[in-house]
Amino acid sequence: MIRFLKGTLAGQHENYIVLETPAGIGFKVFVPSGSPVYKNSEGEEIQIFTEMIVSENDMSLYGFHNMESVDMFNLLTSVSGIGPKAGMSILGSMPLDQLKRAIFMGDVKELSRAQGVGKKTAERLVVELKDKVGYFDSCDETPGIGQGAVSLDEADGARQEAIAALISLGYQRQEAFAAVSKVGEEGLSAEEYIKKALKNLF
Repeated sequence: MIRFLKGTLAGQHENYIVLETPAGIGFKVFVPSGSPVYKNSEGEEIQIFTEMIVSENDMSLYGFHNMESVDMFNLLTSVSGIGPKAGMSILGSMPLDQLKRAIFMGDVKELSRAQGVGKKTAERLVVELKDKVGYFDSCDETPGIGQGAVSLDEADGARQEAIAALISLGYQRQEAFAAVSKVGEEGLSAEEYIKKALKNLF
């Protein structure tokens, strides 16, 4: 209903912001913890993408820094037993790319880290969304030689570079992804991930 809002960041709170529009209306918008939205300072002009949830006793706005996060929120809340609060908790528990990876790989333990999400709910989330998250579709945009970068954190970016390099060596995308995912260390360079991943392929 309300696709996005532009205005002045009038206040930041534990799980929501207040956005004042040029019309002088202050909207309370729930935002996942750790969202880049919180990096803005009060008084700054911002744009936030939103999803309005209307129930019998409530009408709330949920806000995100990009449309990809909105789409993931809608996917999460389409799963039985996951309401808006649980969806926001899941989105706030890890970066979006990491969340997609956890769903695709069926990492119930990782998904259960989100507050209010138990093992059974995490298992249901995997079953219902594994074929919908499009994780490997997003990997199609992984940079190779001469391509642009993706907006991931440094560690995930290195992992993505390692995956792209293994694919260029002739490995299947899923095979390369699985090998790199098995590397437990974080913060390595792409070259280090490649060396360790190759050991997982033999």
